[in-house]
Amino acid sequence: MLPVTASATIDCPRDRAFVFVADLANRPTFTDHFIRGYHLERIPSTGVGAAARFRVQPPTARMWMETVIDAHEPPHMVRERGSGGRQDRIPVHTVWELLAGPASTTKVSVTFWTEPSHPIDRVKELLGARAWYRRRWSRALRRLKGTLESGE
Repeated sequence: MLPVTASATIDCPRDRAFVFVADLANRPTFTDHFIRGYHLERIPSTGVGAAARFRVQPPTARMWMETVIDAHEPPHMVRERGSGGRQDRIPVHTVWELLAGPASTTKVSVTFWTEPSHPIDRVKELLGARAWYRRRWSRALRRLKGTLESGE
């Protein structure tokens, strides 16, 4: 699947936003509308090696995915890699970028993509998965913005 990118400008200092986004334990607070069965694989939940497993249900498929933080560069980038699908055969990638904006705002961008190699997995993704993920990640960033701006 081609990369899906969503972004939002949040009225919050970049350091605070980074700490929140980089902690996998916080993910359900803004992604629980499309991710189910979320659980941490390792403790601690932040830094290189932190991992989580969860279930997603894009059109034509339901699958478990795992994500592991493989690059943690405060305060501007978190890169995750993982796998999903039947027998975890689909590589999954997520990159979070945080850019400081004017005053104390932060532009948060998330880019998500998969690399299915099996023909059946590629066909399933062609049937609407990209648009589905784009809508879900856009909503997740709106929810993240609400959470960080409210100070909860």
